[in-house]
Amino acid sequence: MNTVGEIQQAVQKLSSGELLIFREWFSLFDAAAWDKQFQDDVTLGRLDTLADEALRDLRDQQCRPF
Repeated sequence: MNTVGEIQQAVQKLSSGELLIFREWFSLFDAAAWDKQFQDDVTLGRLDTLADEALRDLRDQQCRPF
């Protein structure tokens, strides 16, 4: 399986039980990928501006309670 189309076709052929297992696996896989991307962004300082803005808003009492 080398293309998205091939993967889509394979997923469509899964039984209900296999689809459930695949969904659970993919959910964990996707979460791990997101966590890695987030950590990479933090490490590279890509979120520093947003963090500074949030801290400034908090200091200036510009945050609304939930």
